[in-house]
Amino acid sequence: MDYEALGLKAGIEIHQQLNTKEKLFCHSPTVIRDSDEHFGVVQRYLRVATSEMGDVDRAAQEETMQHRLFTYYTYDTTGLVEIDEEPPAPLNREALDIVLTIAKMFDMTPLPEIHTMRKMIVDGSATSGFQRTALVALNGKIADTCRIETVAVEEEACQRVEDTIFSVDRLGIPLIEITTAPCMKTPEEVHDVAQYIGMTLRSTGRVKRGLGTIRQDVNVSIADGARVEIKGVQELDLIAEVVRREVQRQLSLLAIRDELLARNALVNGEVYDVTKVFAETKSNVLKKAKCILGTVLHGFAGLVGTEIQPGRRLGSEMSDYAKKCGVGGLFHTDELPAYGVTEEEVHILKETLGAGEQDAVIIVAATEQKCRCAMKMIIRRAKMAFDGVPEETRKMLEGGSTAYMRPLPGAARMYPETDVLPVPVSDEYFEAIRMLELLTDKVKRFASEYGMDDGMARQMAYSEQLPLFERAVAEGIRPVFAARTILASLKEANRADGAGIISDDAVIGVMKAVEAGNAAKEAIIDILTACAKGLSVKDAIAKVAPAFSRDELQELARGIVSERVDFIKERGKAALGPVMGVVMKEVRGRIDGKVVSEVLNDELNRIM
Repeated sequence: MDYEALGLKAGIEIHQQLNTKEKLFCHSPTVIRDSDEHFGVVQRYLRVATSEMGDVDRAAQEETMQHRLFTYYTYDTTGLVEIDEEPPAPLNREALDIVLTIAKMFDMTPLPEIHTMRKMIVDGSATSGFQRTALVALNGKIADTCRIETVAVEEEACQRVEDTIFSVDRLGIPLIEITTAPCMKTPEEVHDVAQYIGMTLRSTGRVKRGLGTIRQDVNVSIADGARVEIKGVQELDLIAEVVRREVQRQLSLLAIRDELLARNALVNGEVYDVTKVFAETKSNVLKKAKCILGTVLHGFAGLVGTEIQPGRRLGSEMSDYAKKCGVGGLFHTDELPAYGVTEEEVHILKETLGAGEQDAVIIVAATEQKCRCAMKMIIRRAKMAFDGVPEETRKMLEGGSTAYMRPLPGAARMYPETDVLPVPVSDEYFEAIRMLELLTDKVKRFASEYGMDDGMARQMAYSEQLPLFERAVAEGIRPVFAARTILASLKEANRADGAGIISDDAVIGVMKAVEAGNAAKEAIIDILTACAKGLSVKDAIAKVAPAFSRDELQELARGIVSERVDFIKERGKAALGPVMGVVMKEVRGRIDGKVVSEVLNDELNRIM
């Protein structure tokens, strides 16, 4: 597909958790807890507030269509700020320093004063009904291909446990938000830019790692389409597919628009009570409903069931809107008879509503209040089909397709945070921030300076254990040996049954013991495993691999060689391998294999 010819424009917003000791506006630690560990519960109703200009944000307003009571789990590691019972502390300067460092790496211009704002969020993910955010820097660049518009620091939201239950352990962890211009013209470019930004973030060594610590929001539009924001893409490898599927969706919606106009289709907005039509129905959903309402979409037959993305149809889009009112979904005649609804019931339904062959009928079943709300949303979405692609915020589904979340937010959701003082950023302050080496440059340096192959250099540079490796090298341990120990032996030891946390000090101690000849390389995994179970390095070596002196080794080798004189004389130098295997089995990793080889060679030469 020629995406540039389609007028594809894409931009991304990357949200990355920062690895700080404290949260952004309080002194709680930035630790994630298991929801089963909660010891307190608070509840809140959230409502929409008007902006300073007297406007109400359309996205926030839609979120309050259901009057929901939200429940929040609290922990012994969270405090009063998270549950909005205490004013915020000053903005975390550690977090600001990290954000300014990243801004400098993108050649951005910092604001002379950082002002915290409130961003209205009433979907339950913040106990206060807003998220605190502060713009930090402007106008950055990624090589010559793309421009970064803004960098901000903001609070992380609550973690959803289920439906209206949230956990406040995550709330307030500092996030950096990086927003690019809509400068990408192919799905692959979006992937590459996101990958580069992610690499730059990890280069600081000051961001959290693991699933859920980084999220990408992708903004996509094509010619004649509309800007759509897709939230929460967590997997880098899915970004390009998300863009491809959104382009497919917009092209499909434009084709549906053209077909509707060609058919002179009509949405008159009339709603009918059709509960009696299904009085004897066998459909489990419909027979439980107190009310069933229907509407006719004239000229929509065959189009409501048209696939617009893998696993998604125009009817799915209408259903997303209806669900905002608390209904489970909808039925439409493009997919009926099905779900227990018979062909006769479909015939009576169409006849009752006066629907023709080119018309589609939509029905919803729930309480009357929910049904009437849902019908308004369905009719609203059906009318949007005549315009093609609505501007929306959508959420990513498994595989890369998306579902409607809410309208695109506007400026009305932002207003000043009066409880947090502005933070000045002087030229001297920004100039004093040190530029950091990019991971891509580390890979090249590790290969050239340390003699690593490209694969090992890349694996080590991108490893979460990079700080441990750099410490080991700084303390004089050979780089290749340190990398192999950290990437392979340490990983293996961590897998052992009953293994606990192996401290960095222990890993360094084991490597130093091997380098000094006090332990064998072959015993590293066993020693580390013993350390993981609580032993000190010294005790671990004594227990699983007590040092074998050279004199002891010489005596052992001489005895083994003496027992195999005939074999050795027959095989000559080729006997070294088999005999060495016997010796190594006896020493069991208590002395380095290189030393064993040297001693054994001396013994073989003595008798040959």
